Amino acid sequence: MSNRRDFLKEAAGIVFSGCSLLRAQQAGGAEKHKPVIVGGKRVKTIDVHAHCNVPEAMALMPNSPNGQNLFLTPESVPDRLKLMDQQGTDMEALSINPFWYGTDRDLAQKIIKIQNEKLAELCAAHPDRFVAFATVALQHPDLAVQQLVEGVKKLGLRGASVGGSVNGEELADPKFHPFWAKAEELGVLVFMHPQGVPDLQKRLKGNGMLTNVIGNPLETTIALSHLIFEGTLDRFPRLKLCAAHGGGYLPSYADRSDHGCLVFPQNCVKPGTLKKQPTEYLRQLYFDALVFTPEALRHLIAQCGVSQIVMGTDSPIGWTNVAVDHILNTPGLSNADKQAILGGNAAKLLGITS
Repeated sequence: MSNRRDFLKEAAGIVFSGCSLLRAQQAGGAEKHKPVIVGGKRVKTIDVHAHCNVPEAMALMPNSPNGQNLFLTPESVPDRLKLMDQQGTDMEALSINPFWYGTDRDLAQKIIKIQNEKLAELCAAHPDRFVAFATVALQHPDLAVQQLVEGVKKLGLRGASVGGSVNGEELADPKFHPFWAKAEELGVLVFMHPQGVPDLQKRLKGNGMLTNVIGNPLETTIALSHLIFEGTLDRFPRLKLCAAHGGGYLPSYADRSDHGCLVFPQNCVKPGTLKKQPTEYLRQLYFDALVFTPEALRHLIAQCGVSQIVMGTDSPIGWTNVAVDHILNTPGLSNADKQAILGGNAAKLLGITS
């Protein structure tokens, strides 16, 4: 652990991690990807779900964050660009999974300041390849509001990234309303990435990496359901919120929420909540297209609408067939649909104009 800690202290700038980076490095001088053309039009492909870390910020943590962020493969920007070229990605919107939600106010300020400044530096150095989401200390909502404003207005970041819960508290908790209000006011996108469900750690242990393949989409499903049923999305109807991994399980089984309210209305309605059916809220949320199969993507679009879907790869984790070809090869999509999902929708949400 001491060697790992020394590395984190000494490393500078941004660190990308993931097994797919090894493949990019092994590929050597792979050719730059060819422009994606759909219906005779050049499409700027934009990945809204891409990860990185800032070692200088991680080194401030007194203990290991939560495991997954510490096992890093250092990678230079050219290596990440090579991986993007292999995936057919023109631009990435970078985010950092929150490992700092348990920190006090002073430490959280230091971590976020370093991270957001490093993200801004990287984006300024490569404006045609990267934009980024500001990190925020959501456990201190008033501080998170300040960090969001500074990140967007001072540093040029395009929104914020948040976890699916905060120290066991739901994002629908009224204590987080000031943050949602400010994000709505600024008109920026909030990218929500799950951190698993610690309460189910015992049941998810064992073979199959269930903490990830079940736990992550489950947390997203729970978070979105609370945002719907507690009235958060009614309170902030213009909020732009994008859920990772296709929104977890919710879009696949959302009709059960409608029927639950039909059969048990007393459990669905309280003053100021649920101004429409639960499934209708899916059309005011955004989702990445990381759902692995053409049929899953077709259903996601049918449930939520083409205008709500953006490309997401989880880069550089190493999932296969979730990027450009996944979208191009999904039957039934018009050229306009493909153009929108590959980059058009994201360009509007992130303010990318060229």
